[in-house]
Amino acid sequence: MRVELLYFDGCPSHRKLLPDLEAILEREGLGDSLEMRRVETPEAAERERFLGSPTVRVDGQDIEPGASAREDFGLKCRLYRTEQGASGIPPENWITDALRQHEREVE
Repeated sequence: MRVELLYFDGCPSHRKLLPDLEAILEREGLGDSLEMRRVETPEAAERERFLGSPTVRVDGQDIEPGASAREDFGLKCRLYRTEQGASGIPPENWITDALRQHEREVE
């Protein structure tokens, strides 16, 4: 399984997410599967379908429900809209749900 953390240097949210993401992956037995990927240009953001920093993907699929329908790509800080309000990092349960869903699909 490949887990990616996409970010750009102009937004600090990925630094806030990184320790939590690493802890989640360790807890799920995936401690060595994280790939950090910096998106550097608007063209790369379009090509990567980058919705903002931070973006977490599991085997190429964004962990945010409904993200595949979005097309607002660019170099920007990403806001996640959750039941608790807007946040600069995704909720932990979205990450664990995506990891576990992927595991069920490959079994």
